[in-house]
Amino acid sequence: MNTVTLVDFGAGNLLSVMRAFRHLDAEVKLASTPEAVLAADRLVLPGVGAFGACMGGLRARDLIEPVKEYAASGRPFLGICVGMQMLFDESEEFGANKGLGLIPGRVVRIPSLSANGELHKVPHIGWNSLHACRDGGWRGTPLEPLGQGANAYFVHSYAAYPKDGAHRLAECDYNGIILLAAACKDNVTGCQFHPEKSGKAGLSILTRFLEI
Repeated sequence: MNTVTLVDFGAGNLLSVMRAFRHLDAEVKLASTPEAVLAADRLVLPGVGAFGACMGGLRARDLIEPVKEYAASGRPFLGICVGMQMLFDESEEFGANKGLGLIPGRVVRIPSLSANGELHKVPHIGWNSLHACRDGGWRGTPLEPLGQGANAYFVHSYAAYPKDGAHRLAECDYNGIILLAAACKDNVTGCQFHPEKSGKAGLSILTRFLEI
């Protein structure tokens, strides 16, 4: 049985991510201490809500440095939704907030105007198609089982912008605005969408993560 550890810092989507992995017959552990984070075989950082509050949850449990140390170990690491945004250097949500700095870049608010200059809804909520950003597609990453145009479920008002285009893994088109859907740097992968809410496509991502 494959084992996965979820970082428990009070994130609202913790239980839904746990249920998805258990549906895949994985053994799920929760880590709310530095020791538990560092002992993980595979680590998932969930997150919903405000970036600063999520980072504050990690800070209150003394988990920031252990998460960074885990990422540096080369073991599989997956961030989901705000958990992906936290992988970056900083976010402008409710003022400047420092992130984990695992992927160079910033998180900024989704533009309130579409590519045609018309007002559109923010947050970006609902299903959208994923498109690969690399010549090799998604090979070697948790997204590898997906085909081009696979659908995933999004709920977010802020989007990440990596400094290095090589760290862009997948993107989606929101009324002509290209948003980062997934990022990857070495062993660290982030999904802006919710794989645990994205049906068969999402479960295939989680399955592949368990196999890495």
